[in-house]
Amino acid sequence: MRRWSAGAAFLLAGCATVGPDFHPPSTGSATSWHSDAVAQSTQSTSTADLSPWWKVFGDAGLEQLMSEADAQNNDLKIAGLRVLEARAQLGIAQSGRYPQVQQIGASALYTKNHQHDTGLPGVPGSWQFGAGFDIGWELDFWGRFRRAIESADAAYFASEANREDVLVLLHAQVADTYFVLRTAEARLRIAKANAELQRRSFEITERLFKSGETDELDFQQARTQYLSTSASIPELEGQIELARHALSVLVGRPPGPLPELDVAPDKVGYLPLVDKAVVDDVPAQLLLRRPDLRAAQWQMAAQSALIGVAKADLYPSVSLVGTLSWSASSLSGSPSSLLLGAGPSISWNIFDHGRITNNVRVQDARLQQLTVAYEKAVLNAAREADDAATGLLTALHRDGILHDAEQAAQRSLSLANTIYREGYSDFQRVLDAQRALSAQQDAYIVNRGNAVGSLIALYKAMGGGWHTNAPLVDPATRQQMEQRTNWDDLLGDKASPTASAGTTTP
Repeated sequence: MRRWSAGAAFLLAGCATVGPDFHPPSTGSATSWHSDAVAQSTQSTSTADLSPWWKVFGDAGLEQLMSEADAQNNDLKIAGLRVLEARAQLGIAQSGRYPQVQQIGASALYTKNHQHDTGLPGVPGSWQFGAGFDIGWELDFWGRFRRAIESADAAYFASEANREDVLVLLHAQVADTYFVLRTAEARLRIAKANAELQRRSFEITERLFKSGETDELDFQQARTQYLSTSASIPELEGQIELARHALSVLVGRPPGPLPELDVAPDKVGYLPLVDKAVVDDVPAQLLLRRPDLRAAQWQMAAQSALIGVAKADLYPSVSLVGTLSWSASSLSGSPSSLLLGAGPSISWNIFDHGRITNNVRVQDARLQQLTVAYEKAVLNAAREADDAATGLLTALHRDGILHDAEQAAQRSLSLANTIYREGYSDFQRVLDAQRALSAQQDAYIVNRGNAVGSLIALYKAMGGGWHTNAPLVDPATRQQMEQRTNWDDLLGDKASPTASAGTTTP
């Protein structure tokens, strides 16, 4: 009895999970990050739903484009399919908990007998029958399979975080492209208005020149300015078309008409001014919730578990093996036999010439690479947030100045026209005033577009916008895949398949 107790104690002591347990890296560089620019450009709230941050613009057309991008964007579909792939990989890892070797065999052999061999006439031959079943089950003494499941679990959650990161990028791209288009529309409206104003001045100077009341210089200068402004119109129209093409691809359509842009005609050329980004947490905590940073942590957890998988090869592998076989013959009187065997099997790669040890080192080096890459990603995330906040503050500060400059330019043009008509000034001052007005109006719109772009960049840097109501796999893709393969319930939108109990959460 004591021998059995000692053996059981030895086995239990041996059932250890080798390899390191994953612990999230220190985030001191993020928690100690305090940005005056981000603090000044954000305001906190505990009640607003901040997932669809683009609703702060109050633009129905933009919101419709976002919904269509969620449903049809190809990059998002690929990210969803990678989640399905990770689910299936997790299923493969979980199968290691069950018998790994299962073989069923059957045989039949016909033996022809010759009379001079047997001395028995009328016995042409006989059949020999056999069937067997073999099973082998490697016991998870050192946690090889537990670590493999842990790694697959972490890889699955990393794929989900990567999909959320695609959503962050997608929503930022849609919003940014949308307002690039609206900025170009506003600039086009200003260019056309100034071209019309300059065309009238050109026609006036042309009549005066032909009547001999002025020299050719005024006429040619007015003509040059009018043509220069007119030349900017096709360029802006081209920018609008390119933005439309980009939006079409983002919502999963070939370049063509976008009725969504006509949902609110009053939004054509309109650029909102949102002076604060709305957040629901302190920036440092928001930063660490970015999907790409969470994905990086899950990748580290997956790699950490692979170290344990590699280390398990250093220890003996203990398996339970069993066999069941049956044989019989068609000869009358021949007995049939049944063989049953079972027992443990131990294998140990003792002479590996450093292969296993160096494989452990390889896995450890990969983990350290991911750790350094994560720290770099945190620093870059902080820089992106600071850059976007600084850009937003700069644009907001310039907005009022440029607005006053535009008003001054309009007043200057009015005065220049008045004193020219009264003969107190030459036409050059009118041309200068027209040029200044056109430049100030365009600068004002460009700066307003920069403010919107910086606000979008700030939400993106904070990792906002990774929620969606769109399914993991769209109905058309689901139907196509189900026709090819039995997916059971993996094509559903569950948060997670049956996860292992030992999953380590970063």
